[in-house]
Amino acid sequence: MEYLKKYNEWLESDEIDEETKNALREIKDNDEEIKDSFYKELEFGTAGLRGIVGAGTNRMNKYTVGKATQGLANYIIKNNGQEKGVVVAYDSRNMSVEFSKLACLILNANGIKTYRFESLRPTPELSFAVRKLNCISGIVITASHNPPKYNGYKVYWEDGAQISNPVDDEITKEVNAIESYSEIKQISEEEATKKGLYNIVGEEVDNAYIEYLKSISLNPEVVKRQAENIKIVYTPLHGTGYKLATRILKELGFNNVYVVSKQAEPDGNFPTVAYPNPEDPAAFKLALELAKQVDADIVIANDPDADRIGLHVKDNKTNEYILFNGNMIGLTVADYLINQKQEKGLLDENTALIKTIVSSNMTDRICEKNNVALFEVLTGFKNIAAKIREFEEKNTYKCIMGYEESYGCLVGDEVRDKDGIVALMILSEAAAYYREKGLTLWDNMLKLYETYGYYKENQVSIVLEGADGAEKIKAMMEKVRNNPPKQIGKYKVLKFRDYLNGTIKNCETEEIKQENLPKSNVLYFELENDFWCSVRPSGTEPKIKFYIGVKGENIEDATRKLEEVTEEMKVIMQ
Repeated sequence: MEYLKKYNEWLESDEIDEETKNALREIKDNDEEIKDSFYKELEFGTAGLRGIVGAGTNRMNKYTVGKATQGLANYIIKNNGQEKGVVVAYDSRNMSVEFSKLACLILNANGIKTYRFESLRPTPELSFAVRKLNCISGIVITASHNPPKYNGYKVYWEDGAQISNPVDDEITKEVNAIESYSEIKQISEEEATKKGLYNIVGEEVDNAYIEYLKSISLNPEVVKRQAENIKIVYTPLHGTGYKLATRILKELGFNNVYVVSKQAEPDGNFPTVAYPNPEDPAAFKLALELAKQVDADIVIANDPDADRIGLHVKDNKTNEYILFNGNMIGLTVADYLINQKQEKGLLDENTALIKTIVSSNMTDRICEKNNVALFEVLTGFKNIAAKIREFEEKNTYKCIMGYEESYGCLVGDEVRDKDGIVALMILSEAAAYYREKGLTLWDNMLKLYETYGYYKENQVSIVLEGADGAEKIKAMMEKVRNNPPKQIGKYKVLKFRDYLNGTIKNCETEEIKQENLPKSNVLYFELENDFWCSVRPSGTEPKIKFYIGVKGENIEDATRKLEEVTEEMKVIMQ
């Protein structure tokens, strides 16, 4: 069997160190573990690597990270980017410090300058730093919101966005061309520093990023007037957000910010949460306990690399805290930015908002009413960033914000990835603004429903790990692709989009048209009544995901319809 052959090759190889070999010997009787560790190479995907930390070709370790970095170095050299250099950041996960230093020294051994952050930093600051330091590339060592056993390696290009086509394909070719770990170049930190290749950055980038955030603020005077009234509970979930999140809130003037002390310190084992993801309501347990003690207005959580944000809002009528999902967060930010810019005469004719295809259709209605151009892209912030890049190249639109339903948004165009720090700032400012008008963020959300319709969305993930799981996900996608439903529950499918094949089927006429859709393994169903459903495998996790959006007559009706269509989708995806 191929995986056993690779396992034994690692045990016998002079390129593999004894510590790694000892870890492999410990699993010699566990065929399933050996198979999962060696059944494939950890794929360098559209943004880099993500996997379980451990020994093996399908694991995050110094060999897989080294191979990825040497491939990146080869590509940078071919593009004469050595002098521009690479900025490297890392989060609180286990092995993040080691992998970040390893990446720098491999780049240095290839004659490429690096700028490594002095300590852990959020992913959005890495995106900002690539542009600020005029680097050709950036690397952040993070597995975002994944469980503790994971780590990852994300690559950014000179515009501050995650690598995308054709750069991602070209780097992947360079990585795959490396046949032996002996091709990975090495240099000591001492020698790299002496040559001026290994550089440390920190406070200067922090200061520039904070100043950029302040430039986005729309109502600093309101914040000052409400500084003593608004109470904010914040948790970084043992990750990178604490330093910058508390700093921007303090510098804007918020005086009542309460941090969950047990989750303030960075810890890659995430001891107080089973899953360090602000999408998971359970991650808010300690934060909500603190919120009730201090009578907080809003409760905010960032994931470990602080690109995502979660939010609970107090309802003054019930004194309960209401969980905002990613769409509600995105819609709140969009509505606040658009209306405040419009009120202040700052909303230009060329203003554009970007959302992903699985985000709320209420966005369309908000943009229509306010004459803001709306653009839809495939899931993933690299696609939002690519659209911003297109605006710049063609000198057409100016991005006011981009968001996706998975708890991420950006504001403006200086950061080209999800930014949980700017989202925290805007949501806190919006809470102060509405409080001055006697409203909460939940009251404002109700006003949006009343104005645009009771839109409600859901996302369901089915986790299928390992080689067998990957095959199951493939089979599920093919089953639905080849036999798309004509009806989902009571609701007719009007159009069926297959992004992989580039086709749109009119389900009423049966006509199939070839369209210039961006190529991705995504299926999308347009239903009657402004309902929709979509299915795709995750690009970074062993999951298949499906998304549902409905519109109801009221909240209860929308909830009922959403549950109904969700259950039908579960049956279809079996």
